[in-house]
Amino acid sequence: MSLRKIWTALKGAVNEGTEAVADSQSIRILDQELREAKAELKACDENLTKIMAKRKLAESKVESLKADIETYSNHAISASEKGDDSLALECAERVTELEAQLETEQSLLDGFINSERTLKGNISKAKINVRRMEQQIDQIKATESVQKAQVAVSSRHMGANSKIKTALDSLDRIKTKQQERAAELEAAEELATEESGSGLDAKLKAAGIKPGGQVSGSDKLAQLLASRQKA
Repeated sequence: MSLRKIWTALKGAVNEGTEAVADSQSIRILDQELREAKAELKACDENLTKIMAKRKLAESKVESLKADIETYSNHAISASEKGDDSLALECAERVTELEAQLETEQSLLDGFINSERTLKGNISKAKINVRRMEQQIDQIKATESVQKAQVAVSSRHMGANSKIKTALDSLDRIKTKQQERAAELEAAEELATEESGSGLDAKLKAAGIKPGGQVSGSDKLAQLLASRQKA
């Protein structure tokens, strides 16, 4: 293998390792951002609660001022009808003061209502985005776990197939060696038989030349008749 190919292979391995580290860091960064986003949303909920409380107080103040304005307006009319212009004027001035306060409080209330409405909308959108991010992160983690399991299973399957093939090859080699050994033993036995002369004896017996050899039926009959005649 050339140095260039070795260098290319090393660069490929380094790049894969770098990408794996970067991917792992990306998931950690997303987890951290998700935690920070949830913390910010919690703070937003707390601020929203404070604004809602202030809005309720402002509403109570506005309702109270409206009630006072109506009360002193009625007092001014009643005093005027009774001919007490001084008291009627004093009540009218009080109504003027209360209306000025009402305008201020109503402005504050409107501000709280607008802020509450805007904050609720932003928080709702942010919560949706956080849920989406959380879902995507969970999906990424789940997919990563499944793929790692698949790789492990695939690797074990390939390893098992390789081991099975190796075992079968070993069995074939053992069978071949046993067959070779059996042939060697058979050849050695034949050689030993020839060297002891027993092979020749076997051939003589088969030809009927040596006692114990094979005899035909007609020869045997002739032998039996000859022995009877002698007797």
